[in-house]
Amino acid sequence: MSEKRIPKRSEVAVESTWNLNDLVPGDDAWFAQNDALKAYPEKIAAFQGKLGESAKDLLAFLQLNDEVTEKLEPLYTYASCKGDEDVSNNFYQDMIGKVQSTFVQIMAASAFSTPEIIAIPEDTLTDFYAQEPELETYRRYLYNLRRLKEHTLTPAEEKLLAASREMSGTASKVVGVLRNAELKYPDVVDSQGKSHQLTNETLTMLLEDPDVALRKATFETYYQRLGEFKNTIASTLDAQFKQLRFYANARKYNSTLEASLSNTEVPTAVYHNLIDAVHANMDKMYHYVRLRKKMLGLDELHMYDVYAPIVKDAAREVSFEEAKATVLEALAVLGEDYVAMLQEGFDNRWIDVYQNEGKRGGAYSTGSGAPHPYVLLNWKYNLDSMFTLAHEMGHALHSYHTAKTQPVCNRDYVIFVAEVASTCNEVLLMKYLLGKTTDP
Repeated sequence: MSEKRIPKRSEVAVESTWNLNDLVPGDDAWFAQNDALKAYPEKIAAFQGKLGESAKDLLAFLQLNDEVTEKLEPLYTYASCKGDEDVSNNFYQDMIGKVQSTFVQIMAASAFSTPEIIAIPEDTLTDFYAQEPELETYRRYLYNLRRLKEHTLTPAEEKLLAASREMSGTASKVVGVLRNAELKYPDVVDSQGKSHQLTNETLTMLLEDPDVALRKATFETYYQRLGEFKNTIASTLDAQFKQLRFYANARKYNSTLEASLSNTEVPTAVYHNLIDAVHANMDKMYHYVRLRKKMLGLDELHMYDVYAPIVKDAAREVSFEEAKATVLEALAVLGEDYVAMLQEGFDNRWIDVYQNEGKRGGAYSTGSGAPHPYVLLNWKYNLDSMFTLAHEMGHALHSYHTAKTQPVCNRDYVIFVAEVASTCNEVLLMKYLLGKTTDP
């Protein structure tokens, strides 16, 4: 006897999928819009050598850059989301490749811009702000470019680095296709002889099951299967590291860590302090592990026991409909406008809810706020999924607000800022649930 199987994409109810037509009316329109973007590299290149000559030219270039972003972002989001619906669908994987190629061509054409902007003397730039007040919109954007002066190369070198970006993501893409599309796992059997479908998305749920036989079978089957591809996985990891090292060295960073943190404006000392703080407090983890072993009544705690519930009968099924209602109530403290935006997202198919064969694992918010964000979930009918919904909608509404209130050049935000909204939503949900409990 087997549990319900994971459906194919075509079998998922439309109302449980996201409506990407809000981004682009359909595939034909996507290809037409992508082709239209091919005219922009020439328009961009026309500004080469002019950005430091006048405030007017600098402003015109920055406005063109915004125009390209507004046209390219929906195409990139549409292709990416379509590709994530089923990573084995070659049509949409090819679409992703096409928009990445368009992006790289535009980046290569504009590679001259950062060196030219950095080369503008500070006094001259101050005069530019006075001559063209609209440049004030770009002050933060220009500051972020100019602060990376020591890591910016010549225009020719920047163009070469930009052109290399299309192939630099190969390792990540290979792993994504392997894990989400091609790597299949045998079913696992519980202590009652019932079989369960094992995938990347059912893994954690099965490891949370009270049945130790099922947990053990899940853990061993999953990692044995992964182990069959250990050389492939190790090779892609090595390729990824070499990519990071190449760009770090090319841009004259002291390490790949420094290069990775640079764009997030986080000093390496902050990263190391966080690691040190964890190491200094490992005694709490050791105490928790001893407590977990005791409460589970185990002589030895295994890796397949670390997700198991330590309180009997605590787990229960949570439907998506129940989760939406609960999240709306929990986040009501943020105001009627916030709740209205949440409801708008729930009612208008911003969210791709359930797992299907080939769907990308995990969860995310696209980060693109215009016309609105999209959220990918793989619903597991548990409390974790409810918290994931609150978390990802925190990201989504952050992006939605940002797109409505900020100019194009200022819509991006670093990861340390991004996680504030999502974590806040989780805390509010936790407080709400604790306030509703009747347990002593």
